[in-house]
Amino acid sequence: MKFFIATDHAGVAIKPNVIKILEEMNHTVIDLGPQNNSRVDYPDFAHKLSLEVLANEGTQGILICGTGIGMSLAANKHKGIRAALCHDAYTAIMAKAHNDANVLCFGERVVGLGVVESILEGWCKTNFEGGRHTQRVEKIEI
Repeated sequence: MKFFIATDHAGVAIKPNVIKILEEMNHTVIDLGPQNNSRVDYPDFAHKLSLEVLANEGTQGILICGTGIGMSLAANKHKGIRAALCHDAYTAIMAKAHNDANVLCFGERVVGLGVVESILEGWCKTNFEGGRHTQRVEKIEI
């Protein structure tokens, strides 16, 4: 799987760990920035990543900020993006299985590295179940 990843200044510190975990699971990761913890505006990076995911079929995104809330709000403004704010492996699994989420969001200030690893494992091993969930996901796009 090919992932795009972006953060704001509050997510930069954990990003190298996330990239390493994904690469160890044999995924390709494209880092869209930023590269340091200088203050930036999270919507700029959420929009950048969302456009890349939409332009590159079959890819997914990971957005990290302090809480994950701002990133998920900004990403979900894009038709075709289903960004899920996840705090644990269960929410990551359900976001993929039932909501066909294509962008994972979490907060560096909310979850620790061990939880992040379990979130990524759950996210990566889960596929959309389809079936009864398909109609519901279609209703998201209004």
